[in-house]
Amino acid sequence: MRTSASHPLGVTVTDVRLEDVGPAEVAGLTDLMATHGVVVLPDQTLDDGQFVELLQRFGELTFTTGETPVDGFPDLNVVSNVGRTTPPRSTFHVDSSYLGRPPAYTALRAVTVPAEGGETVFTDQYRAYETLRPELRERLEGRTITHVVTGLDLTEDDETSAEHPVFRAHPVSGRTTLFLSTPARCVAVSGMSAAESAEVVRELFDHSTREDNTVRHAWSPGDVVMWDNACVLHKADHSGVVGDRVMHRGMVAGGPTRAAAARS
Repeated sequence: MRTSASHPLGVTVTDVRLEDVGPAEVAGLTDLMATHGVVVLPDQTLDDGQFVELLQRFGELTFTTGETPVDGFPDLNVVSNVGRTTPPRSTFHVDSSYLGRPPAYTALRAVTVPAEGGETVFTDQYRAYETLRPELRERLEGRTITHVVTGLDLTEDDETSAEHPVFRAHPVSGRTTLFLSTPARCVAVSGMSAAESAEVVRELFDHSTREDNTVRHAWSPGDVVMWDNACVLHKADHSGVVGDRVMHRGMVAGGPTRAAAARS
């Protein structure tokens, strides 16, 4: 595998065919995601069946209740602007952070790429933690954030909220990350009033999503992009999209471990 890193996060990997990866390549990609957050794999020829098989090498798959499944592949869901009169809405977030075990990894396979726009934007949550002002970092040490579900029609048996540490040690790299999601889903900080919590979450979110802490991926046909939900936020930029944008998404259940990848 040849790699080319981006700043402040992300790495492009070439000379690898995803339908052929074995345990060594899976372990290598796991380490790259833990280090760089996002792995871009261009010029792939996977169909949906091969995409599912690839993701299963990283662990058990998970699906978000309320999303639209891909026909014939219930572990995948469709991300599409086709047939919409208004663009989809997206803000920086972590997938399904309202679960006690959020997905370890998310992957998108480009099905239809628009003529213009439609980039996916990612943040570096290692750097977000490391550049946080010291006073706020000290104030938040040992605290948790309550994450809740928004915008999905769940059943009474589904999880709808979970508490996660504000600062978490990444299970593969061991580095500390700032773990949060979009402010609407981060409703309380332990030991703080509602007003204090909202103020702190907004500051954390604004700090994390500064332009100098992000990288944008412009999609090309054949792209597969995987990322580590423990150390990045992401969003789709739907402004200025010209043409159809269709992605198929798969998620690997939490949490990521180097040992698990080596066994796959």
